[in-house]
Amino acid sequence: MIDLSPEVIAIIFIVAIVAGVITGFPLAIPLGGVAVVMGFLLFGPSAFEILYTRAVHLLMNYTLVAVPCFVFMGSMLQYSGIAEKMYDALYLWLGGLRGGLAIISVIIGTVLAAAVGIIAASIAMLALVALPAMVRRGYDKGLASGAVVAGGCLGILIPPSVMLVLYGPMAWISVGKLFMAAFFPGFMLSILYCTYIGIRCRLQPNLAPAVPAEERSASFMTKTVLAAKAVLPTALLILSVLGVIFLGIAPPTEASASGAVVATVLAVVYRRFSWRVLRDTALETLRLTSMILLIGSAAFGLVGIFISAGGAQVVEDLILATPGGRWGSLAAVMFLVFLLGFFIDWIGILFIIVPIISPLAPALGFDPLWFAIMVCVNLQASFMTPPFAPGIFFLRGTVSPDLGISMEDIIRGVIPFVLLVLVGVVLLAVFPQIALWLPAQMIK
Repeated sequence: MIDLSPEVIAIIFIVAIVAGVITGFPLAIPLGGVAVVMGFLLFGPSAFEILYTRAVHLLMNYTLVAVPCFVFMGSMLQYSGIAEKMYDALYLWLGGLRGGLAIISVIIGTVLAAAVGIIAASIAMLALVALPAMVRRGYDKGLASGAVVAGGCLGILIPPSVMLVLYGPMAWISVGKLFMAAFFPGFMLSILYCTYIGIRCRLQPNLAPAVPAEERSASFMTKTVLAAKAVLPTALLILSVLGVIFLGIAPPTEASASGAVVATVLAVVYRRFSWRVLRDTALETLRLTSMILLIGSAAFGLVGIFISAGGAQVVEDLILATPGGRWGSLAAVMFLVFLLGFFIDWIGILFIIVPIISPLAPALGFDPLWFAIMVCVNLQASFMTPPFAPGIFFLRGTVSPDLGISMEDIIRGVIPFVLLVLVGVVLLAVFPQIALWLPAQMIK
């Protein structure tokens, strides 16, 4: 065993993690490797007890049963055809606006976020349904790509969200309250995105021409019926999850199961269900859940060693010593989370950072629930900030080569939306009731 100061240990951990991530190996391998090597060097064989205890504590957490249920729900919903129906309905209503199709993409992404909760599914559906329509009607490829990525990424913030399910147990915060607290901030980002698209297209009309009237001619009744057929089933799914949580009928874990059942029923009603669909959905659920729990176990073990060695205290002392009082410390935390988003998957960020920074909220005099939502809103940017940027790569891997959209187009398109996420963080800091009002109305 070696004897090092907590400051040196903190530096070694940070350098080792960054070096491991840069190698390109799956995140669980460098995290687990650093945990085992540093744990053995610092604590000898007793380190394995720390790693085992932390991993079992995570894996045995009952709340995490909601993870595979929400993943199943989102995967099953991909096959229901609900995105196509919403697009057809909104196309008739908003297609005449400059930038209307991009705004539709964000709106559908927002609705899907409240029903799917998986950004890969949301982005894939938008890339297949909305993006071709925009490009073929002369939309700027950057604007169109940015709208799809930004709208699709809302699925990890607006509940039901796997991110919130993971965050709650680590920070000792009710997942139900996190769901309610994230609702309005998610819609705030959606409104910011739509406002930006509308203003920019007004100033630069050539970026997004309006759809000709003859292509969207339909009676008011026809448009209303189409909208109702598209929205009502989605509302039923949202009510089956968020409604039962808000009304106090069931906690998130049980609500996730009801959501999975309703998503399957919708696939049956729309005649999209088959044994192949069920098999593919089950395999996707197994793959994503296994990845999340593997990364979580490795990261949780790493944090356990880091905390036991005194590294967490070093980080906390450094943040608390930031000039500017508690707001300066908050800015330091937000900058750290934003910076990590460039290099580490959001799952890794959550499992590494949350156990370390969560105790800072009460120490700084902030509401822990509001503090958690600040972190989660900030993490929206991590899906759109290269070189990691999973949202960008999901779109790049899904978009048809025939559309001629390059990686440069996508990155250029998402930059304004990353800045809007930062605007959202500032608004949430200035107006904390955006996050705190709805949880206070929950039925106990």
